[in-house]
Amino acid sequence: MALTTSEIANFNLFGETGDLPDVVHCETIFDRASLHDWELTPHRHTRLHQIILVTSGGGLARFDDRREDLVANRLANVPASVIHAFSFAPGTQGFVVTLASEFLDENLPAKEGLRRYLNAAFAANVDDVAADLMTQIFREFAERLFARAQVLRSLCGALLGAAARAGAEQSEAQTPRDLNPLARRFEELREEHYRQHWKVQDYARALGVSATHLSRALRAATGLSAAQLIQERLIQEARRNLVFTNLPVSTISYTLGFEDPAYFSRVFTAASGVSAKQFRARLSGEREPRGLRPETA
Repeated sequence: MALTTSEIANFNLFGETGDLPDVVHCETIFDRASLHDWELTPHRHTRLHQIILVTSGGGLARFDDRREDLVANRLANVPASVIHAFSFAPGTQGFVVTLASEFLDENLPAKEGLRRYLNAAFAANVDDVAADLMTQIFREFAERLFARAQVLRSLCGALLGAAARAGAEQSEAQTPRDLNPLARRFEELREEHYRQHWKVQDYARALGVSATHLSRALRAATGLSAAQLIQERLIQEARRNLVFTNLPVSTISYTLGFEDPAYFSRVFTAASGVSAKQFRARLSGEREPRGLRPETA
């Protein structure tokens, strides 16, 4: 059945709202998950990227409406803004490394193409290299030695490379996109303003280009026009709310900036091929894993 939290939580670390205070944050699966009865309910990190490695035990990961099994030596890559939830078997052990999105922006050259894979949520089997890197990162994080920040940056860069390699080799990973700088800036602005229903001209003005140039650049990068990408983000958020909350369709329409729920319904149906209620009903027969089941009235 569809998840029915009242709204999707935005956290930095799970259950926390403060900024990331260090180069990286390290914690074990045991330390975090055991505090929450081994269930990390649906949430997302607006400006954080996480890499999780299970070393023993296991569980289930959910990325938006897709599920992945987690077993020993399996890595989960969780980009910023992706809704995710975890249900771990009690006693599961492993590592959780959290990085600010800015770290990826500053340390991953676009020409090398790693972001194509790191921008997708996936779970993939990895070799001992990833576990060795995690161990080194945790050791360096715990100690306060000279050049600690530089060593951590280097180790985290290597971990991102290992995760990107795993994503490239993972046949079931989401289809990656390699965005040009203008397209990336557009996506950042779109994330800030999609609820305000900015028009193509608004984005073009903010980016200092013409609407024609913006649409041409976006179509080259994504295959979609600016107008299509603007609508895509609204529909994506609508689907997330339909899957992960029990909010009425009318309430979802208002939270997404629509003044008329009937108009929202027409837009959603045109984009999805089914109505919002039908979309939610399609998921109502799914059996939820422990920790991902709906609240009872």
